[in-house]
Amino acid sequence: MRAMILKEFLQMGRDRRTVALMIGLPVMLLVVFGYAARFDVTSIDTLVVGPDAVAVAAALPEVFAVSEVDPSGDRSDAQKALRNSEASVAIVTGDGETALLIDGTELFVAQSTLRRVPAGVRPDVLFNPDLDTARVMVPSLIGLILLFVGTVITSLGVVKEREQGTLEQLAVMPLRPIDVTIGKISPYFLVAVVDMVVVTLAGRWLFDVPFEGSVVMFALFGFVFLFVVLGLGVAISTVSKSQGEAVQLAIMTLLPQIMLSGMIFPLKSMAGGVRWIGYLLPLTWFILGMRGVFLKGSDVATLAMPLAILILMALVVFGVAMMRFRRDLAPKRAAADTAVAETMVS
Repeated sequence: MRAMILKEFLQMGRDRRTVALMIGLPVMLLVVFGYAARFDVTSIDTLVVGPDAVAVAAALPEVFAVSEVDPSGDRSDAQKALRNSEASVAIVTGDGETALLIDGTELFVAQSTLRRVPAGVRPDVLFNPDLDTARVMVPSLIGLILLFVGTVITSLGVVKEREQGTLEQLAVMPLRPIDVTIGKISPYFLVAVVDMVVVTLAGRWLFDVPFEGSVVMFALFGFVFLFVVLGLGVAISTVSKSQGEAVQLAIMTLLPQIMLSGMIFPLKSMAGGVRWIGYLLPLTWFILGMRGVFLKGSDVATLAMPLAILILMALVVFGVAMMRFRRDLAPKRAAADTAVAETMVS
């Protein structure tokens, strides 16, 4: 028994990725849940407009972090600011009353705001008047499904080729690495597109989720995000020797995106030391764009920044994946060419 236990410890020590997963994952979950798992928002981005904007802004509780005061603005300006995600809350003054406009797509921010409505202020929730959780979650679930298909399923499919020895066969064929990569990911891309359409239609019919924006912008966000996650899946496959290793790395990639993207916990409630990680994750920008498309009907100018960031991520991730894949195929192709040459000589 002693020898068996010693053998298992030695074998575990050789598998550094499993050890890292066993130790690193609990630490990561502790940090995430400790600093990010907060539903109550303590700082609410606020815009104040109207003739009495200066006086009202000065009297607001500290939780309302006033980002702009515009005495010349009106209700339409406030609604535009919320639609463009320039603020979470807008206070409109004048005409003998004060109205509080709340962005209902930021569910926990809206709930925290309603609990702190100042006296004499009339709240009005926009874009998601009933604060329906399904309306907020369906755009996020689309991203989660695409992330799962693109990262986990793709990485497993490519690693399977390595385990079965198919990559060696591909290496001797007159194919460029990009041809091999596109050929491998195309089925997953099509399946993910079908999933995206099915989930969207199901959300519309089952949960009455509105679709206020452009179909073109919806498709653009979906396709670009797919290139990011498919590239990530290929990159994972290039550093994994088995499907087990690919699953481990995929989990390490998935968990931060689920926890820190704003899908479950609002970004604005996270500690600053953790929040910045969320802005480096593709799912964060996809969710921001999809909620704008579905619930707000945001225009192209508003969605340009998250879309541009996703495009940049797609170029970087896919570029790295291609370089890794090319380096993976190079030795196999060289070995195949040497074997062919030796056969011809003999």
